[in-house]
Amino acid sequence: MEYKDIKKLMDDMGNSKLEELEIEFPDGVKISMKKSEKREVIVEPHVIEAGAPISVPVVKPQEEKGIVAVEDKENKKEENYKVIKSPMVGTFYASSAPDKDPYVKVGDKISKGQVVCIVEAMKLMNEIESEFDGEVVEICVKNEDVVEYGTPLFKIK
Repeated sequence: MEYKDIKKLMDDMGNSKLEELEIEFPDGVKISMKKSEKREVIVEPHVIEAGAPISVPVVKPQEEKGIVAVEDKENKKEENYKVIKSPMVGTFYASSAPDKDPYVKVGDKISKGQVVCIVEAMKLMNEIESEFDGEVVEICVKNEDVVEYGTPLFKIK
């Protein structure tokens, strides 16, 4: 099974009402996913034997894609922002290389389909594209932060 197929399966599971899924393929590959209401994932280092099954947690985002109400504590007003969230677990990179400029900065105008960052997962560099047109008002994570599925990356106005 290819990475894009596994990613699609995870996305479909995240968007469905299923709480648990187990699949065993004829070639011996087993996939097991289970949703949890907890957002905290603690990973402790340990040795995994070759060929041993690995359980991958699927983290359910707290709010759905779209517009999120954010309260401005100083002015006591509410503004609506669109949020670009991480589609996977990995490491956030703001630019294509350490010596390159970031894809976007606060105040930049972006368009739907524009690459805004990279999330590295399993040594694969995944370009994350904007789902919206708008202006970047906040970058919610720092360069090289570890992000989970559903972690807000950018707020767009």
